Amino acid sequence: MALHLGEACAEAGIAIEELPAIIGDHFGVLWGCAFEDFLTREGEDGSNIVDDYLKRRGWNESVSNKRYMTALRTSVMSLYEISGIVRDEGFLARDLIRGGEPVRVSEKSGTHTLKQWDRIAVRVVEIETRFEMTGGCLPFTHDLSEEMLEALRLAGKKSRIKLDTETLRQAAHIFTSLWLDDALGRTLHPKLPEFCNSDGDDIVWTTARYRLNPATRVEAVRRALAAIASLQPESRSFWNWAEPKRSKNKAPPEGKQTFVTELDDGSVVLGTLELKGKTLTLETNSMQRAERGRALIEPALEGLVGHPVIESKTVAEMMASRPAKQPPPQPSGLSPEEERAILHAQMNRYYTALLDQPVPALENKTPRQAAKTANGCQKLADWLKYLENGTAGQDDASARAGYDFTWMWIELGISELRR
Repeated sequence: MALHLGEACAEAGIAIEELPAIIGDHFGVLWGCAFEDFLTREGEDGSNIVDDYLKRRGWNESVSNKRYMTALRTSVMSLYEISGIVRDEGFLARDLIRGGEPVRVSEKSGTHTLKQWDRIAVRVVEIETRFEMTGGCLPFTHDLSEEMLEALRLAGKKSRIKLDTETLRQAAHIFTSLWLDDALGRTLHPKLPEFCNSDGDDIVWTTARYRLNPATRVEAVRRALAAIASLQPESRSFWNWAEPKRSKNKAPPEGKQTFVTELDDGSVVLGTLELKGKTLTLETNSMQRAERGRALIEPALEGLVGHPVIESKTVAEMMASRPAKQPPPQPSGLSPEEERAILHAQMNRYYTALLDQPVPALENKTPRQAAKTANGCQKLADWLKYLENGTAGQDDASARAGYDFTWMWIELGISELRR
């Protein structure tokens, strides 16, 4: 237990005994992982607890139990990618460390929770003609699994050892330690995701409010705004400030996600303007865009409005200001099928545009560029699996659920890697 859990607990400044209260039911799984590792260990004289138990008490066990224990005794934990899930029957598991073709694992309960392209750390044992997974199973996010794989690769290079079954036999505690370190970090020190816009600016919701001068007529403001080519009217009192779709968007800084709002024609929305009563409001998603927006509209509004009142809020401040209980969403009046069809059409447009935009996971190449090299194709396959897995994890009632990425694999010419 100390080998598997001690390092992560020490890093977090907690005792192992405190874990159940912090991570709940996951503690039982961690205990199972450590126990299964214990069952494979040998003393200096080659003794093993499973061998000893079967010798002394094996007569009291069924044939199937003895076969399972024998298989578990020589098992190793590895990292597997899940696909081909058949409910109540099993799934395909591909070993991401040792490679090889996926094996069909006979498993019933796991098929109710696992999703396409999930990654798990587990022991897969062969019993006669069937493959089964053991009870100590840890779900790994895509990012955490990549961190695990990179750590093992570096360790292998430094020690000049091959990542094979014998190496993994001594490495079970690395899986639990890394998983627990990540879980404690997210539980004890949760972090908000970091966002930027298509210009690479940090997302800071910024508002500039202009009071119309006493003598200013609303129609005069409308005429002034109509003269600005980049303002597209949605109504007599609302305008989108937009620019044409770029052939290449700026790649987001590492670790950040891009937040982009587009109109139906693909143009990018930089901000909005709303005229309400005697107030004109400019809203943008960054302080830099707010400055650009002011520079755009203020010359045209000279003499019509006063100096603006500027307000800004970060994503964290926005979330902190939200009420604890959110009112239930208002029904759209559409059926679930209609909502799903509309959202899937939007996703089609978004991913079609994304094929020609730089993606950090592809070393800031566009998907079409990545598809031109063997190494790029492999990174592309991993990226598409990541996208599919995120959608597969949606609740069945979600409008995003069931989106089919098949067309992207075909469009990029890498369908053979979808396994």
